[in-house]
Amino acid sequence: MKKTMLHLMRVAGAFTPFRIANRDKALILTYHRFSHSGAGETTSARAFDEQLRYLTTRYRIVPLATLTEHLSSGQALPAGIAAIAIDDGYRDAYEIAFPILRKFNAPATLFVVTDFVDRKVWLWTDKVRFLVTHSKTENLAITINNRVLRLKLDGPALRLEAAARINSALKLAPDDLKDHVIFEIATLLGVRAPGTPPPEFGPISWAQAREMDAAGVQIGSHTATHPILTRVSDGRLRMEVCDSRSRLEAMLSREVDLFCYPNGDYDERVARAVRAAGYRCAVTVEPGLNGIDSDLLRLRRVHTDNNFARFLQSTSGFEQVKNRLVIAGRRVAAGASN
Repeated sequence: MKKTMLHLMRVAGAFTPFRIANRDKALILTYHRFSHSGAGETTSARAFDEQLRYLTTRYRIVPLATLTEHLSSGQALPAGIAAIAIDDGYRDAYEIAFPILRKFNAPATLFVVTDFVDRKVWLWTDKVRFLVTHSKTENLAITINNRVLRLKLDGPALRLEAAARINSALKLAPDDLKDHVIFEIATLLGVRAPGTPPPEFGPISWAQAREMDAAGVQIGSHTATHPILTRVSDGRLRMEVCDSRSRLEAMLSREVDLFCYPNGDYDERVARAVRAAGYRCAVTVEPGLNGIDSDLLRLRRVHTDNNFARFLQSTSGFEQVKNRLVIAGRRVAAGASN
């Protein structure tokens, strides 16, 4: 029903007035994984092509660094300004997204995890997915943060759901507990993860990073190992934000001052460390658009979707209005029941 309603709104042009009304705000889009099919949580090549065709005819797509300069100028933003951000640094950003970006001559920013590109680490969420999907066990009970998760692994869909539940729980756990739990899961499931990520979870290479950086897809930092920064010690926090910047600058031969918080999680301590490390801006996963009063270390982004109607709803600003109305309605209802 919701999908049908969104389609009807799209056909009727219902999102256009919201896009026009928000042309004085900056749009930053978020992407992660890409595929040809759009399976799972990936953006399909077809959807990305359609979205870039739409964006390049209705927005002025600029590098995130340029958008940051406009935001920091204190002057009115250019009408319809937007930037594209891709998180993590998976190889599909180079193999699938990069050719489409070049087709439309669209700049972007790719935030990479440096130890991942160095092939020293997996992204830990992928390791959980690998363990769960490669086990022959049909049930798993694991304790995380004093909470027992009892998970059924009978079939591909249930295995992916179990991995998502484990990852959600680990994101709330102290960082030093994460590796211990993942090791315990591997033991219980009888699966041994390879030392380096298999191709489906693999990163870009440094040669590819330099090629993309030279061609308008600027490389930024997404930490060294992708921990939840609010869950690490002060020393580990400094290492993650400083070492990743140093590594990128050494491999790219230029200054790096764009940062992306893993999982979007940050607090005042984390923001101070990012500023102290020399970054000029940092993006979150908080939904919304940005104005001249936006904090450069807390920039909002809009999540993308393969469904084009949902994409229009989010990018136009309609979704943010809808969410505010829903929250206001709930508050009114809660007040009436008290």
